[in-house]
Amino acid sequence: MKMYDLIEKKKRGTELTPEEIQWFVRGVTDESIPDEQITAFLMAVYFKGLTEAETFELTFAMRDSGDVMDLSAVKGVCVDKHSTGGVGDKVSLVLLPILASCGLPVVKMSGRGLGHTGGTIDKLESISGFRTDLSEDEFIDIVNRCGGAICGANKSLAPADKRLYALRDSTATVDEISLIASSIMSKKLAAGADAIVLDVTTGDGAFMKDADDARKLASLMVRIGKSAGKDICAYITDMDEPLGFYIGNSLEVYESILALCGKGPEDLMRVVSVLGGAMLRFGGICATANEGEKMISESVTSGKALDKFKEIITAQGGDPACVSDPEILVKAPVVVDVVSEKEGYVSRLLASQAGHAVKCLGGGRDKKEDIIDPLVGVQLFKKIGDHVSLGEALARIYASDEAQAALAADEIKEAYEFSDKSVIRHDVIIDYVED
Repeated sequence: MKMYDLIEKKKRGTELTPEEIQWFVRGVTDESIPDEQITAFLMAVYFKGLTEAETFELTFAMRDSGDVMDLSAVKGVCVDKHSTGGVGDKVSLVLLPILASCGLPVVKMSGRGLGHTGGTIDKLESISGFRTDLSEDEFIDIVNRCGGAICGANKSLAPADKRLYALRDSTATVDEISLIASSIMSKKLAAGADAIVLDVTTGDGAFMKDADDARKLASLMVRIGKSAGKDICAYITDMDEPLGFYIGNSLEVYESILALCGKGPEDLMRVVSVLGGAMLRFGGICATANEGEKMISESVTSGKALDKFKEIITAQGGDPACVSDPEILVKAPVVVDVVSEKEGYVSRLLASQAGHAVKCLGGGRDKKEDIIDPLVGVQLFKKIGDHVSLGEALARIYASDEAQAALAADEIKEAYEFSDKSVIRHDVIIDYVED
C-alpha cells in the first residue's frame, strides 16, 4: 500500500477498507508514514468525513496500537466515566469516593488540563504527595483495596492516537466528529473497563458548542462502545456557565470536599447524581439509575463518601489532612473581590471567559509541558438567574500577585451579562443518549 493512494481515495470521499485503515494506523504508530502525509489525510477526512464503518475500524486499530489494560484481577464490574471537558468540572473527584463507598470498583484514567479547561490529574496533584503515576499493578491493587483509583493515562495506551491528536491540534483538524469519537473511544476501550458512562458537555465552555453536534458525537461514541461489547450510555450536559462555584486546581478539590460533606452546589451534584446512578446500574449495584441516585445521596449524608476519599488519598500517597481541614487548599497570596458595576439579573456567564481568567492567573496551560500554579483560581458568587446589586461582589480572585489579579478581574467582568428581567435557570442535564 501507498499513503498517497489512501489520501487520494479519501480526498474523493471513497470508503477505505479495514485493511487500509489498519495499515495506516500501523504506519502512524511506527512512524513509517511522515507527518506531511498524515496531515494531508487528516485534512481530507476533515472535509469528506469518515463513514461509520471507517470510524469503528479506526477506533479499534488505535486501541490495538498499544497495550490494552487487563482488569480481570479487579473484583467486580469495572465502570469508567469520561467527560469531554469544561470549566469547573470536578465531577470525577466527587464521584470516585461516592461510588467506591457504594461498592462499585471505579477505574479512572484522566489527563491534564489544556487551554481553558481543567484536568483531573492537575487537580489531584494539588493535594500534597498525591501520586497519579501508578503502575498497572499499583492501580489494580488500590482499586481492589479502596474500591477506586485515578491515575494518569498510560503512555502505552493508544499511542497512535497521541501522534494523530498532536497533528490534528497543529493543523486545525481537531473538531471533526468522527476523529473526536475515535480518539476518545480508542483510549476508553484500551483502558479496559467493562462499562462506560460518557458526559458530553456542550455550550460556551465546552469543546462542542452546539447541542445537536454534541448529540451526534455522543450517539457515535455510544455505538462504538456497544460494537465493542461494552455497556455504555451518554449524557449531554450544559457547559454554558462553569460547573459549581470554584475554578482552579486546589480550589476545585476544596469544592469537591465540600460536596462530599453535603455542601455541594446544585448543578454539580445534579451531574454527579445522574452519572453516578447510571454507573451503579451498569455495575450491578442497583437495578435502576433512580435507585443509584438514592444510594449516592445516602453515601454523602452518612459520611461514607468523605471517609472513602481520605482512604483513596492515603492509598495514592497523598496527605488526607486536606479532607479534615480543606481550608489548607485555599492559600493563594493575593485575594481580591470583583464587584459589579451594574445591577440586574445574571443572564449569561461565559464559561470560556471564566476559564481564561484562571489561565491568565497561571492555573492553566497552552502546552502540555507548561507549569501551572495549583493555588490560583476564581470563586464565583453569582451565576445565571441570580440578582446582583450595584457594587455587590460577583467573584473572588485567588492570585499570586496583584498584576495577575487585576487582569483576571477584567476577564471576569467581561464574562458576566445582565438583564433587567428575571432569568430562568435551566437544568444542567440536557439529554440522555443510549443508541
